[in-house]
Amino acid sequence: MLEELAKIREEALKKLEKVQSEAELTELNVNILGRNGALTGILRGMASLAADERAKLGKEANIVKQELASMFEGAKARMEERAEELRIRAETIDVTLPGVTDIPFGKLSPLTVVYRQIRDALIGLGFTTFEGPEVEYDDYNFTKLNLPLNHPARDMQDTFYVNDRVLLRTHTSPCEARALMTLEPPFRVVIPGRVFRVDEPDASHSPVFMQMEGLVVDKHLTFADLKGTIDTFVKAVFGENVRSRLRPSYFPFTEPSAEVDISCTICGGKGCSSCKGTGWMEIMGCGMTNPHEIENCGLDPHEWNAFAFGVGVDRVACLKYGINDIRLLYEGDARFLRQL
Repeated sequence: MLEELAKIREEALKKLEKVQSEAELTELNVNILGRNGALTGILRGMASLAADERAKLGKEANIVKQELASMFEGAKARMEERAEELRIRAETIDVTLPGVTDIPFGKLSPLTVVYRQIRDALIGLGFTTFEGPEVEYDDYNFTKLNLPLNHPARDMQDTFYVNDRVLLRTHTSPCEARALMTLEPPFRVVIPGRVFRVDEPDASHSPVFMQMEGLVVDKHLTFADLKGTIDTFVKAVFGENVRSRLRPSYFPFTEPSAEVDISCTICGGKGCSSCKGTGWMEIMGCGMTNPHEIENCGLDPHEWNAFAFGVGVDRVACLKYGINDIRLLYEGDARFLRQL
């Protein structure tokens, strides 16, 4: 049995040298040292031996068992170390390699592009930026703009109320009141910002959207000054070939008031389905600031007058880029942005 033990040891060492994977190593360990392994079979056969032979064989078997177990553990540790080394090499970045040139760059949202175009066009006309809070007092959002409590025009805008005095602003016009109360006239300001109205999202409506408003305060302003500013603004944003016109309308904070139409950007004014065959598309409202608003904000309407206009950035973006669903502007889908 000593010869058989030596043979098991010799064969185990030879096979151990050829092992290439942890699976092979585990299999060899089970075949030699497992419950049904070759060395375990030797130990089980010791019961039939004399006491002195059993002691001698047991001693030798334990030596072989410990030797092989140690070699198996060493082989396993070397394999794990090698695997870790290969993993680290695979993850190593060679900083000397040339840079990857086909990495896609981010795109600006159409809202951002159009906002900057409108802002820059108005700054070119001498306007400066003026901003106000999105969470606003009812007094600024309505009352100072000539919409006192129970005024029917308040129903034109479905409002998110925080409490009886505080709300989410429904337009950027509260900043008109703040500008009239804080700035020294004459001045020209452009007022950008998000506004909020109770609305179900669909292709043409959103409870959150972006407006930009212009306000000019001076002495002896006329409706012709407003019309000239609108014309210049439209051509700067939409192009020199786009015409504008004003239609009578109603806003409680301007008098007289008008809607601004531009010649259809799709058909060039010839008439198509987008403009319903009229050749014109509505883009914003405007008017001469109501004297009551000027007086409510602490200025003398006999000394100062003003005009204002407001445009939905979302609507302009949809017109410029041919977007038929306003929700696309807010979803942040990279596939949509890459098309523009």
